[in-house]
Amino acid sequence: MTPTLVRNQPASDASAPADAGTRARDWAEIQERMLAPLYEAVYDRMEVGAATRMLSLGCGSGLAMLGAAARGAHVTGVDSDRERLALARARLLSDADWDGTPAHSPRPARPRARLLEDGQPAPAGADGAPYDLITVFEPIGCAAGDSEGLVPALRSAVPLAVRGASVVLTGWGPPERCATAAVLRVAARLAESARPPRTDPGRWRPTLRDDLEDVAARAGLKPDGSGRVSCPFGYADVNSAVRGLLSTGLFDAAVRATDRSQVEKEVAEALHPYRRQDGTVWMPNVFRYLVCVT
Repeated sequence: MTPTLVRNQPASDASAPADAGTRARDWAEIQERMLAPLYEAVYDRMEVGAATRMLSLGCGSGLAMLGAAARGAHVTGVDSDRERLALARARLLSDADWDGTPAHSPRPARPRARLLEDGQPAPAGADGAPYDLITVFEPIGCAAGDSEGLVPALRSAVPLAVRGASVVLTGWGPPERCATAAVLRVAARLAESARPPRTDPGRWRPTLRDDLEDVAARAGLKPDGSGRVSCPFGYADVNSAVRGLLSTGLFDAAVRATDRSQVEKEVAEALHPYRRQDGTVWMPNVFRYLVCVT
């Protein structure tokens, strides 16, 4: 699966902060698909198919789950963002279950997809069997403290999986391989411009080489291979790029330190080197994944 340029998005009110629903839609409609090559590379590596029972931690609005379910996997997703989770339900559960059963028909005893809000128990896979694959597709290593909640989540999830199950962690690649890093530095600069400087969790920081290995060690997982995937970020125009990037949460500390309109303005300026003659925006990036075993 290759990324595509997203359609033009209506202009936003730069003076008003985005509400949770708008932000979730920006993520689902603009930004989430930029990581599709990462999802597909992991599924190819793990040979995801009808025999797979997958738990997706931080499933977002469900695009990664949709890809696994299309391969026949039984998938369960967990997320703390209610707005994104609602969009995932619309994608995965509204029209048909993943065996093709229409929504108005009696539900089968073993549905292929299930979505849970963070904190709800997930004792077994969608078909009642333990998980054999746990994925974390929200990339870490680009914001301070972005892995703090991940370690306890992994420790809680591992007992729900079979012994020797695979766990896949994902993160940003080296800054020199990610064009987006230059834009994300705007977030760090604006957050630090506050007086006194803000030290909020979530502020941007350069990716470290061993970010994923550090999480694996703290969660008691054994690394068993890794890979890198090209995930270029392509947008139809600068406005779409700004909305997509701000939906990631990586600019939240900058918005709190200044205001949304200033962040949008400076991000748009930072995108200028990546704007093509036709107005589209294109930023090459590399993401990394680490395969672990329980």
